[in-house]
Amino acid sequence: MNLLIATFTIGFILSLLALGVLISFRIFAFPDITADGSVTLGASVGATLLVRGVSPPLASLTSFLAGMLAGACTGTLHTRFKINPLLSGILVMTGLYSINLHIMGRSNVALLSVTTLATQSEWIGMTLMRGASTFHLAGWEASVRDASVLGAVIVAVALTGSLLYWFFRTNLGMAMRATGDNVQMIRALGVHDTNMIVFGLAISNGLVALAGALLAQYQGFADVGMGIGMVVWGLASVIIGEALVGSNQLGLTIVGAVMGSVLFRLLVAVALRWGLSPNDLKLITAVFVFFALITPGFLRKKRSAHA
Repeated sequence: MNLLIATFTIGFILSLLALGVLISFRIFAFPDITADGSVTLGASVGATLLVRGVSPPLASLTSFLAGMLAGACTGTLHTRFKINPLLSGILVMTGLYSINLHIMGRSNVALLSVTTLATQSEWIGMTLMRGASTFHLAGWEASVRDASVLGAVIVAVALTGSLLYWFFRTNLGMAMRATGDNVQMIRALGVHDTNMIVFGLAISNGLVALAGALLAQYQGFADVGMGIGMVVWGLASVIIGEALVGSNQLGLTIVGAVMGSVLFRLLVAVALRWGLSPNDLKLITAVFVFFALITPGFLRKKRSAHA
């Protein structure tokens, strides 16, 4: 049961990453691989602040702002200096590797002896359970700590998703969505499309960095290599989510990205449970992404053949 709870927890944490990728890839059609560096940036900033005694909520918020800065740099390189979108992301991601090392001062930072959002959630759970460390759920014994962290993460993701839904229905949010759909139209309406792209990528990478900060606090450490391949994870979650909801409506798309992240994590956990080596995790991820990319087209062809 604890393994299942941990799988759901990581899936929900990385759903923030999926929401960030949803903004860059789906709303702006921007192949932004800055996410690989932004995850580690959020983790390194959050971990460094926590070690220095900063409160977990403030450290997490600072990680979000640091991610926004990274995304804004990518957007600026593309819009102001006319650098290819993919190359812009590569430049920022490459630079972030050294920046993250400077922030942490070494390749990793341990958080086992400091107060994090995970430990705060555990304290709340222990208080509600009157000091009990375990409880029984559907006949299985579960840890109060793991369940408390999962509950806190679900609340955080639900709040973030709701704020995103509200934001993209405001005038500014609709202008950003329109920029991704039709740049010429939004220019004709007098909106600065370059500002929309920069701001959109800032929000995207802010969410990615927040996911990194929460992941570091849950796992108990931040590592300079923890962001490798994360953009692929986010893309796979978005694609799986779109297949699950089968709709382009804003609210369902956001819910689908969250569902896709959780399901993708479950698939990876099942693959590892079947005996595959943890060293093959990135390979497993790549295989799942491959099938997630080709399956929708295959199903459309199959439906067309039967029509």
